[in-house]
Amino acid sequence: MTDDLRNRLEALKSTRGFLLPHHGAMAAGDPALHEAYLAMYRALTVEERALTPFDREAVWLALLVVAREVIGTHHIELFLAHGGTGEQAEAIIAMAGFSGGFDALSLAGEGWNRQLPSLDPGAAYARGLTALNGGQIGAETAELAMLCAQAGRGDQPAVRHHLAASYALGIPEPQMLEALSYVMWPVGVNRFVEACETWHHLLQSGEVTPSARFRVWAEMSGMGAYDPASGAAVGDFGETS
Repeated sequence: MTDDLRNRLEALKSTRGFLLPHHGAMAAGDPALHEAYLAMYRALTVEERALTPFDREAVWLALLVVAREVIGTHHIELFLAHGGTGEQAEAIIAMAGFSGGFDALSLAGEGWNRQLPSLDPGAAYARGLTALNGGQIGAETAELAMLCAQAGRGDQPAVRHHLAASYALGIPEPQMLEALSYVMWPVGVNRFVEACETWHHLLQSGEVTPSARFRVWAEMSGMGAYDPASGAAVGDFGETS
């Protein structure tokens, strides 16, 4: 049995080129969980979905910055392997580093609006990203990268900003979903849940026009955490159902 385990881990290491410690722990202590984990990893991060390989790795690069995940070096290799350049990587890293600029500008817009009446926080934030980008990354790719970065930070007003901007650019919703879904791996499922809640609120607000499939989701009510007082889920905008 131990030989089987050793062979399994060696085979996985050979396939991936490296092996992180949690693989050994799961394979030794809960093989069924390890199998489910590997299946989820393949479906989420390996198999081609809605994004091009370049866009996928651009999104990952921004996410690694906000998650401070230096260990994700294979994504840098993949970004370069799929046509990315050092200059493009620098632009994405700088934009991801500016993600907190949305908070700062929003604070100024709310607190100093009488002294700075011409300040438009969303527009100023967008101009900052454009300047940092310097034309290195296409608008759609940059939007998806920053959507993921802000979801990774858990900044829901910024997530809403980038979702609305993505609709304005005509980015297909499956691409938005893929970009958001990557936050599950380095920062946890809860950040993905929160971003999807923000998305649902945006769809219900009528500010954007969803596709037919996403309209079905938009029309669903009663989504949210369990409310002990009512015995039901807390729905959108504080309603229960």
